[in-house]
Amino acid sequence: MLVPRKQKHRKVFRGRSELKGNATRGTQVSFGTYGLKAITAQEITSRQIEAARRAMTRYIKRGGKIWIRIFPHKPITRKASEVPMGSGKGAPDHFVAVVKPGRILFEMEGVEESVAREAMRLAAHKLPVKCKFINTQEL
Repeated sequence: MLVPRKQKHRKVFRGRSELKGNATRGTQVSFGTYGLKAITAQEITSRQIEAARRAMTRYIKRGGKIWIRIFPHKPITRKASEVPMGSGKGAPDHFVAVVKPGRILFEMEGVEESVAREAMRLAAHKLPVKCKFINTQEL
């Protein structure tokens, strides 16, 4: 799973306003031929990213190349079960990537379009955002 090597701050504010608006960067397919673009906003956990990556890799039978264009930098904290209210913020539990509409999540090349489309569809089922298949040759 993806985890940052080091962080400036161990805990961060929730910042729900981070999900407002559209993505300004990471909106173009830069490396591969095909891409998976987010249509809705959501926080995606490192487990979900890994599950999507595995689904794609298994389907293309380790052929072609896959790029992961998002990284989970934001730590999410969680208090232990049955802890009373108060007594501060919980310990870091997992990491998430904040994804806005228009962001390219994955890219792929070296496979046929039909294979890439199905692999991306399988990956999209593992993610909490609605996604769209992008082909750079059509643009």
